[in-house]
Amino acid sequence: MKNKKPEISIILPCQNEAEALPFCLKQIKKTIKKNNIKTEIIVSDSSTDESPKIAKKEKVILIKHDKDGYGTAYLEAFKIAKGEYIFMADADGTYDFGEIPNFLKYLREGYNFIIGDRFSGKMEKGAMPYSHKLGNPLLSGALRLFFGTSINDSHCGMRAISKKSLQKLDLQTTGMEFASEMIIKALKNNLKIKELPINYYKRKGKSKLKTFSDAWKHMRFMLLYSPLFLFFIPGLIMLLIGVASMFWFYFGNPKIFGIKLFYHPMFFSSLLMISGYQLIIFSVFAKTYSVTNLGEDGGNMNKIYKYLTIEKAGIFGIIIILCGVIIYFLILAKWLKSGFSELNEVKNSIVALTLITTGIQTIFSSFMLSILGIKK
Repeated sequence: MKNKKPEISIILPCQNEAEALPFCLKQIKKTIKKNNIKTEIIVSDSSTDESPKIAKKEKVILIKHDKDGYGTAYLEAFKIAKGEYIFMADADGTYDFGEIPNFLKYLREGYNFIIGDRFSGKMEKGAMPYSHKLGNPLLSGALRLFFGTSINDSHCGMRAISKKSLQKLDLQTTGMEFASEMIIKALKNNLKIKELPINYYKRKGKSKLKTFSDAWKHMRFMLLYSPLFLFFIPGLIMLLIGVASMFWFYFGNPKIFGIKLFYHPMFFSSLLMISGYQLIIFSVFAKTYSVTNLGEDGGNMNKIYKYLTIEKAGIFGIIIILCGVIIYFLILAKWLKSGFSELNEVKNSIVALTLITTGIQTIFSSFMLSILGIKK
């Protein structure tokens, strides 16, 4: 019986959870015995307390890697997990392991990834700090906005996944952002996802969470995987404001709050145009890399690639540069004709500078895009 492959591997990341670990293991064993589930229990440990001794005493599989990081604990355990399904939950007493059969039920029905929803279940008073009650919905809302999902509690630590699906995700992060990486990659790999209401309880022992730094890690990871919100939208806004204000100040000297403005704001308009255009290019870089190296669906980008060649982009960039050079030559001709007298051509100079810079960006970005477009 012991040699038979387990149906599900239960993984507990553990760092100094001596107070809660016995309670969790007892609850798990009671659940699997009651439901007759073929299981292996893995404690992935980096503790300095009695947790490893407790795991050995309870005769579960112990991985003593002594490496920091929430993601690291799971990545180390995944290497040896033999189950057809993987179940994950913290070893701090906050989760009810009686939910294992419910998660397993949906995995058996064909769902690839199951995640708990603490906000739809019963939450014990004091189980979640106020900062987390505010931060979790905000981060989950950002995830829904960025990636078009309906997941309500993206940072719930109780989750399960089929081993075949897990292998598709190629998870890499070692910290708390591992939780976000798993969901984002599950979405991008079109896994069939189910969210289940679960109860949440006060933890036993001291919390290791770092509220603000962990929240930033999650947000940073989401932005890195969403070039639309990180680069394209801010870049487009900057570019449009830059173009509009450039025209406004070029063709007149408008008054703002009764103050008459001259050409000086055009330098800021130029900055907005150049920076915004570069951010839009960055969004194309990021999307291209995700298609060629991360296996994402190109979508509308595939149509753009057919028409936007390095030659066409190069010609467009040269045309923009020539427009700027022509303006500079007209300024030079006017200066020579005036007998080298003082000129008032600052506005035209700013326009020429902006065009030439944008043209150079276009030409060299097209080469960079071609490099990123090379598939592994």
